[in-house]
Amino acid sequence: MNNVLQIVWLIPILPLIGFLITGLGRNFLPKAITGIIASGAILAAFAVSIFAFLQVKNGNTFVAHYFDLVNIKSFIIPVEFKIDQLSSLFLLIITGVGFLIHVYSTSYMHEERTKDFAKYFAYLNLFVFSMLMLVLGGNYVIMFFGWEGVGLCSYLLIGFWFKNNDYTNAAKKAFIMNRIGDLGFLLAVFWLLQKLGTVSYDQVFAATNLAKLTASDITGITLLMFVGAMGKSAQIPLYTWLPDAMAGPTPVSALIHAATMVTAGIYMIARSNILYTMAPTTQHVVAIVGLATAILAATIAFKQNDIKKVLAYSTVSQLGYMFLGLGVGAYTGAVFHVMTHAFFKALLFLGAGSVIHAMSGEQDMRNMGALKKFMPTTHITFLIGCIAIAGMPPFAGFFSKDEILAAAYAANPILWIIGVLGAVMTAFYMFRLYGMTFLGKFRGTHEQEHHLHESPLAITFPLIVLALLAIAAGWIGIPEVLAHGGHKLEAFLEPVFANSNAMVAKHELSHSTEWMLMGVSVIAALVALIAGVVIYSKYNKEENTAPATGIAKVLENKWYVDELYNTIIVKPLKAIANFFNNIIEKKGIDGLVNGTGKFVNYGSRQLRWLQSGQVGAYILLMVIGMLLLFIIQLFIKN
Repeated sequence: MNNVLQIVWLIPILPLIGFLITGLGRNFLPKAITGIIASGAILAAFAVSIFAFLQVKNGNTFVAHYFDLVNIKSFIIPVEFKIDQLSSLFLLIITGVGFLIHVYSTSYMHEERTKDFAKYFAYLNLFVFSMLMLVLGGNYVIMFFGWEGVGLCSYLLIGFWFKNNDYTNAAKKAFIMNRIGDLGFLLAVFWLLQKLGTVSYDQVFAATNLAKLTASDITGITLLMFVGAMGKSAQIPLYTWLPDAMAGPTPVSALIHAATMVTAGIYMIARSNILYTMAPTTQHVVAIVGLATAILAATIAFKQNDIKKVLAYSTVSQLGYMFLGLGVGAYTGAVFHVMTHAFFKALLFLGAGSVIHAMSGEQDMRNMGALKKFMPTTHITFLIGCIAIAGMPPFAGFFSKDEILAAAYAANPILWIIGVLGAVMTAFYMFRLYGMTFLGKFRGTHEQEHHLHESPLAITFPLIVLALLAIAAGWIGIPEVLAHGGHKLEAFLEPVFANSNAMVAKHELSHSTEWMLMGVSVIAALVALIAGVVIYSKYNKEENTAPATGIAKVLENKWYVDELYNTIIVKPLKAIANFFNNIIEKKGIDGLVNGTGKFVNYGSRQLRWLQSGQVGAYILLMVIGMLLLFIIQLFIKN
């Protein structure tokens, strides 16, 4: 135990050291050294995370207190790290997948200038550091520190190629929309401080402190926290930044979508599970918003042609399923899906990056096709990712998604029906992507075809590792109907969710019902999968040149949500800003200040004629002055 306490602080500090070295040495460090330092820092953090995980697995959970950030009469906010089942699992996901993305980046970003290459890895290390602080924090303030850190790093990395205005606009959009959500989270923290005088998890979740909170308090706090989660984890209405976030380098997309930023909201609610269990109204809101987001994003993914945008909307949809799980009390299922999603979504984004790399930057699937024969490793690993996200057994996505859907059925069969519809849509649009990219005939240029090749080992090695995880990661969560007592993850996370599970009666489904639910979802998804392959493996660009109409046009334009936000929010705010800028500031405040200066300047120009330097003029003024004094004297006497 003491050994763990002594080294646990290394987990976030190692990436921070990597950030400092690569950032400060960006002008003179060779690319190879930069890649080794940045990747090595994450690998070392992964090694320490494994050690911490093994300690937790042996039953040693603890809170490491270092010093007090704030120590006043009203409250104390310590810098403390909490190592338990939940945080240790997230540590492995973040550092493990993060390391693979760093290795991948050493090849993918190799064409960048040495200075920019180092800057990229510095930002990447800082991103991992921030996410580690978020999950390690033993209280909501330290969590918020990491929460803001990942927001900053997403801005820096999405807009990494800042000379492109579209990329910088996407970065600003992500930053601003996250600030909206962050305000909700911050208000919830203030609320807890005001009511309890503490934000440390162990104290907030203690029975004595929970008793001090009214039902209204808990509902208000959890709703505000959910506003923060909606921003960070891209749920309606704060989801539109995430699809645009794919503007940055592809490894950044993988890191944001799979291992770091978007999972923060899931982690925060899972960590606060007892509060949400005590707020059934909030849970209903979480479930409905999550399911609505899952369906909306899936419909948009149907008609996107940019390979990364399809994956981006897929992420939004999968996050919706995680929130559905949280909303129906399936906390283990939601965390399980975070883990499996991290593997197959990182695989899919990195696979897309491999395709884009081979296609000389091309991202439009309409200009791809037949890549299967040119890129065998990328093809087979990408196919594994598609099968996993489609929820086909025995791949990882099947087990985690099935657990959420089963819990949704137990809560309300309507939620399950809509959830299965979303799963079917997922299978279809993912195999539309697969068919258009890897099957059929090549539709790109002759020059692109001439340069097609498999990616180097630094790119394919992470793909292979992630593909193996996308196959086998679900086996730690096999449901009881398939293997009695086989859900190892549920047993591992039980201490974290024990109080919530004790408060709510668990809806047990019969084995026959579970078999029926699994059968329906798998068969429906399989039919959609086959349909996607059959239809889009024969895609012909020349036959699809007509502009979209009707619902297809609406989906292509993403339900016009961005246009709606632009009309009702952006334009009015710009009009107000222009009014204050042009009328209040320039004509009002600036006019007053500048007018005073002009008045003084004009007056001084007139008065200077009194000092002409001519003796005759001075004598004349003296005579006039004497006459005036004489006249004034006469009036006074009279």
